[in-house]
Amino acid sequence: MTRPGTARQQADPASAAPPAQAVTTDVAPRRVAGPYRWWDRVLVSDPGLGQLQAGWRTLVAMVTSLAVGYGMSHALAVPPMIGMMVGGMMGLMNGFAVAGNNWVTLARSTLWMPFPYTLVLWVAASLSGHRTLEIGLNVVALALTFLLARFGPLALLTGMMLFNGLMVGTIAGIPSALVGKAFAVALVTAAAVLAARLLLCHPMPREDLLRTQRAFVVEARRLVDITVDALDPDTAPKRVERRVNRSLRRLNLVTLTIDARLAQPEAATDPVVAELLHRHLFDAELALRGISQAVQVLTAQSPPEELRQSLAVGLLLARDTPPAEAGGLRPAVRTIREQADAILRDPRAAARDAESAVVARRVAELLESLADSLSGWLALGRRTPDTPAAVPFEPAVALENDRIPGSAAPMRRVLTARTRSGWQRAVPFVRAPLHAGVAAAIACPIADAIDPQRFYWGLVGVMITLFGTNTTHERLRKFGHRMIGTAAGAVIGVILLHWVGRDHVYWTLAVIVLGLAFGSWGMQRAYALWTTGLVVALVQLYGLTTPDSRMDDLLGERLLDNGIGILAAAACAALIFPLSTRSIAREAEHGYVRAVQNLLIQVSARWEEPDSPVRLRGAARAVDVALFEVAEVSRPVVPMPIGVRGRGSLNRMALLTTATGHARALASAADVDIDLPPRLSERLQLVTRTFTDSLRALDHHLVNGTAQGTWRPVGPMVRELRARLRPAAPGPRAQRLGTALRELEALDTTLAAFAERSGLPLASGTDRDAGRPGPAQRPAPAPAAGQGAARLVRTPSTQVAVAVGPATTGRAATGRATTGPAGGPARTDGTAAARLSGSVTCAAHPDGCPGVRITVINSRGQRVAQTHADAGRYRLGLMPGSHTLVVAAADHPPRAQSVTVHAAGADVRLDIRL
Repeated sequence: MTRPGTARQQADPASAAPPAQAVTTDVAPRRVAGPYRWWDRVLVSDPGLGQLQAGWRTLVAMVTSLAVGYGMSHALAVPPMIGMMVGGMMGLMNGFAVAGNNWVTLARSTLWMPFPYTLVLWVAASLSGHRTLEIGLNVVALALTFLLARFGPLALLTGMMLFNGLMVGTIAGIPSALVGKAFAVALVTAAAVLAARLLLCHPMPREDLLRTQRAFVVEARRLVDITVDALDPDTAPKRVERRVNRSLRRLNLVTLTIDARLAQPEAATDPVVAELLHRHLFDAELALRGISQAVQVLTAQSPPEELRQSLAVGLLLARDTPPAEAGGLRPAVRTIREQADAILRDPRAAARDAESAVVARRVAELLESLADSLSGWLALGRRTPDTPAAVPFEPAVALENDRIPGSAAPMRRVLTARTRSGWQRAVPFVRAPLHAGVAAAIACPIADAIDPQRFYWGLVGVMITLFGTNTTHERLRKFGHRMIGTAAGAVIGVILLHWVGRDHVYWTLAVIVLGLAFGSWGMQRAYALWTTGLVVALVQLYGLTTPDSRMDDLLGERLLDNGIGILAAAACAALIFPLSTRSIAREAEHGYVRAVQNLLIQVSARWEEPDSPVRLRGAARAVDVALFEVAEVSRPVVPMPIGVRGRGSLNRMALLTTATGHARALASAADVDIDLPPRLSERLQLVTRTFTDSLRALDHHLVNGTAQGTWRPVGPMVRELRARLRPAAPGPRAQRLGTALRELEALDTTLAAFAERSGLPLASGTDRDAGRPGPAQRPAPAPAAGQGAARLVRTPSTQVAVAVGPATTGRAATGRATTGPAGGPARTDGTAAARLSGSVTCAAHPDGCPGVRITVINSRGQRVAQTHADAGRYRLGLMPGSHTLVVAAADHPPRAQSVTVHAAGADVRLDIRL
């Protein structure tokens, strides 16, 4: 969000935000800013706990529905199997297909399910004995489900209940006389499931948002911890790089999820506060990327050991400081700066050491910015917009089934673009129903010939293939997941069947319920997990009526029928109104270019009209979402090692990933008021206009496949503008503008390479390196070149947000080195020759502070030991030399305490007071 005067406040210290030390500690929800907990790892792997909630609500709904269905069968004199089958379907579909952020949505969907379900039960009962008509109606019901899916969640639920009811009625053969009682069972069961869900699974979107924010904090701490390992001179660089990249991907996924949750009106009541939170998270992610990339550059430069140690200690303090104590990180930042300045002032320092010192200062600036932004994030609860020009939050992404959508949006755009006139306007509505209907018409007769009692397996194969898939690659991947999950579920299910036996009905029901709950939990993680859980449940159900001698044949038939249905659906999707994966991938790239183009337009508007209400970070987040779509569409069916398949798609993705990093940095740096002479202002407008024209030419080429225009690099113009800018407009705002121009030039260079790979020619007189600085013009080496945050420029305090628990060297602590006893478990490197022990206390716990974690950093910056205090006491084994102990405890800022071990075999005592 941009407000008039924002950048002026940032440039003027007198009007800046209050320092981090002044922030009170009671403004952040403890769920977000509390101490580290063991289940934080679960939050990172499942932001907002959407997967666990899906499994839990399925478990609650299934247990309730089976119990109520069984009770209603006795009350209404209905066979127990029919009562549990009807009630169980209410629970299964409620847990699987009914989700909402308020009780009104849940009640409307849940209480509606019995009506379409029992209606088709009566239709199935009336058609009993007409085999061809029964199969035909099942095919029609499946096609109708896909047609209704275009009209919203309630219409989709209606179609699914029609299809399920007709299928169950055909299989179970419920007589017409019992349909009325079945309706009563379904209605009472649905009401009971609704009550159970409101009691045990009540929707709490605000809590989901807080949990997702907590996942961001935890992943940020993990990323900082990885950077400490990266500083170890003995660590393998490739391994650290892989760990950093994985952590950055998870961090980006969490921030996208937070933005999507902020779009839910039940989660963020104030759109302006939502925009502020979005800004803080965006800038925090940018700063964390800069820190991680800077540390990777430092490891390649072999910095001096004193500098390496100060960086490791500062990063550990950042990891361990509670978010509410953000201001305490400044002493650690000062330590890093002092070490870096000492090297820079030394005329005898080697050039490589001076280069490392410059990068270390940038790390210190980013750590300080994190402290400032974290304080602002904690104060969000008390902040209100101070100007009517405040821009409300506009989401860049919306969740679909608690997941960030991938290929769906590009597929819909391609389909809409091809069906804009005449009868083709009906294609988007009839395409999926035609795929389902034709595929079911092919698969059902084959499945019926294999096993007439279970022909519906072919229908299920068709349904699961077409739901949630948009490309041939996705359908083939789903085919593989279905086959693997079916085989794994069959093995596990048979083992459980033999272990539980066939005579223990309640244990059998427990396995069925747990299998379905496990599948619901795993569906968003990997489709094979859902299939495994489903087949485990079905094996128990089959075991009630099928002897052991038939079980192997039955499971083999299920695998065959599912495969037939999946392949038939994939073939129909590829032949009836086909959309190739390549065309969808091109559309995703087209969407990416349009997102970058929109960012450039907003940057230009921000510079030309400082009071314009633009959302630079929102535009950059839209670039992130577009990159996610490109990555999802471009995924191969089976990932193969580099060299086995072509590198073209990998290189294109790498270029877009690099461009996205530069787009993020540009959005942050460009959010500044500028006051340039008319000649420079016109030159700046020419740069952005030329860049935008190149993007339009690339966009036309991606959409139409023909080149209309060329890519004109803006690098020479940017370098000329920067040279004129230095004497014309000195000061902090000019520095930020210079940073924005460097990122603009890097973005242009990267996208020019992408355009060239896409077949768009570069302007005459340029080559592959056009617009790139020459050897004499190149800026000083910067961290992580090509990743957007390479130039680690200080991010203003009002623009960087929460991330890690920044740290403090804190209050003065007492430490004495004496000989004495030791206690507590330790984990060291196994080569220690001296014994260090002592106690860790605080004012509230004079006998020993609980929950203490101690990490030891040696003079080379290596993490050589780590332990937890037992009853406030600790013991460590260390080699002779100087070390730094980083001591962290719940509700305390961490402490950094130096200690020197003079001789091997000595007993050293160090007591620390927090």
